[in-house]
Amino acid sequence: QVRLVESGGGLVQPGGSLRLSCTTSSEFDLDDYAIAWFRRASEKGREALACVSSRDGRKYYSSVMNRRFTISRDKAKNTVYLEMNSLIVEDTAVYYCAASVRNDRLGFLIEDDYGYWGQGTQVTVSS
Repeated sequence: QVRLVESGGGLVQPGGSLRLSCTTSSEFDLDDYAIAWFRRASEKGREALACVSSRDGRKYYSSVMNRRFTISRDKAKNTVYLEMNSLIVEDTAVYYCAASVRNDRLGFLIEDDYGYWGQGTQVTVSS
């Protein structure tokens, strides 16, 4: 069964950092799937953050990230990370990873392109 499992969320103070992990099941070969991070804040729609392509590991970021977040992957561990720095209260949300078999238009971070989703991990930024 294809699965994605997020971890690493929690409570952090403003200005702090967190690293989220998205670990995929063995059926997922990161050479075949692009992996993206999205988030959904309370009473808001899901927001695209970043993705890493399957073939060459190229990274794409949403303009809202303002270079505070970094996506990376470790193919040996079947894991994709989202390093988040200088966190602000507005970053509070449930963070999801998702997988896509597409390799085109990844830079547009289109939610409908992603057919596999994890259950999400809560990130709360509060003092």
